[in-house]
Amino acid sequence: MKIVSYNVNGIRAAMNKGLIDWLIKEDPDIICFQEIKALEDQINISEFESIGFKYNYWFSAQKKGYSGVAILSKHEPIHVEYGTGISYMDFEGRNLRLDFEEFSVMSLYLPSGTNLDRLEFKLNYMDDFLAYIKELNSKIKNLIIAGDYNICHKAIDIHDPIRNKNVSGFLPVEREWLQKFIDSGFIDSFREYNSNPHQYSWWTYRANARANNKGWRIDYIMVSSHLKNKLNDAEILNDIVHSDHCPITIRLKN
Repeated sequence: MKIVSYNVNGIRAAMNKGLIDWLIKEDPDIICFQEIKALEDQINISEFESIGFKYNYWFSAQKKGYSGVAILSKHEPIHVEYGTGISYMDFEGRNLRLDFEEFSVMSLYLPSGTNLDRLEFKLNYMDDFLAYIKELNSKIKNLIIAGDYNICHKAIDIHDPIRNKNVSGFLPVEREWLQKFIDSGFIDSFREYNSNPHQYSWWTYRANARANNKGWRIDYIMVSSHLKNKLNDAEILNDIVHSDHCPITIRLKN
């Protein structure tokens, strides 16, 4: 069972850059998209269905061309949950969950704190989301929460921790929150298999950052500790270039 998470920075733009051909080669069972920036009726869904993703679910922001998440699956879920029930989160289309017999997978797109107003929004969102997840985790033991968290966890996860120490995405309060999230019962899947530095999932388009690997690891597939024995592998696919992010993957044992 292969699960992929990918902030595509616009699903239509990524499709124009060869996303479908890549999905055929990668052959995941489930893919979680973030930042789709489109309404469902603006997307040629038949292209995904034609390559095996018969079950596809889209949760767009109310604001056109903004945010939005999706999950595409080759396996039928037993339940689909759109949003969190917390209205200010759901207006921006940031959470979508599919429940299967053996596990549940959520596509998550946490806000970025690009200015003071959005930073306050992000911090409020983080607090409310953690409370939501703690309650959900008490009911659903095998959660997988995949997506763009917009936070680097540790200094190893960012190319210049000194200069970025006061930048949203690497603020102490954000990093502490991510540790609390992990401590609530989750595994940072990638770090289970790779402790090397310079492993990033996002690069600014400025200053040739990607070519110079001046990046941030802000995309995670967090796996419930109850699934630890099922976890088989986790990777960052940093050579895939449909977006300013790259895909990340996990494999689960049958």
